[in-house]
Amino acid sequence: MMLYFHIVPMLAPELTETAKPFEEFLKAVEPKLKRLLAAYRVPSQDAEDVLHEALLALVHRWEQVRDPESWLFGTLRRLCCMYWRGRKRRVYSTMDSTILEWLSDPIAPSQERADLLCDLETLIDRLPSRCQSLLRLRFQLGYEPLEVARKLGYRASSIGKITTRCLAALSRELLASEPAEALSKPVAVRRAR
Repeated sequence: MMLYFHIVPMLAPELTETAKPFEEFLKAVEPKLKRLLAAYRVPSQDAEDVLHEALLALVHRWEQVRDPESWLFGTLRRLCCMYWRGRKRRVYSTMDSTILEWLSDPIAPSQERADLLCDLETLIDRLPSRCQSLLRLRFQLGYEPLEVARKLGYRASSIGKITTRCLAALSRELLASEPAEALSKPVAVRRAR
């Protein structure tokens, strides 16, 4: 992984007198930064982006930061956590759209759709009541997120987080209920066996 020794002169000409101390600082903390990124298991192609974001924030606040090393490590830890939260959200969002796509597939025979709804209902029944009502509105009745929020009395700003938690619970239930190899096939195909 290459650190960004060239960012200071590119960002602002008035910071060039601090470029030398900044480069020395980066050389000193580089091994620790690599260990921190490895500890968070951020893939190398994404680790550079996360590190770049942290370094740009540090350069922007270089004059105001009292302890640059602590500030940089704290910022990098926070960005690593945000990276993994974002990845999880994308997985659950994909799951949400995949289930909606399966349910709305106009070519699918009615028996296949009924089987999918039955399997989905079985999984939803195992979840906490808050998740049950939310997922039933979302997948069985086809409500949009804002409609679900209004119907259940949630704020529109918090429905995304609640939906993500419920989708996480649904995916855990799905993984606990079937072998991993069967999950890649649609429900009707699994039932046909």
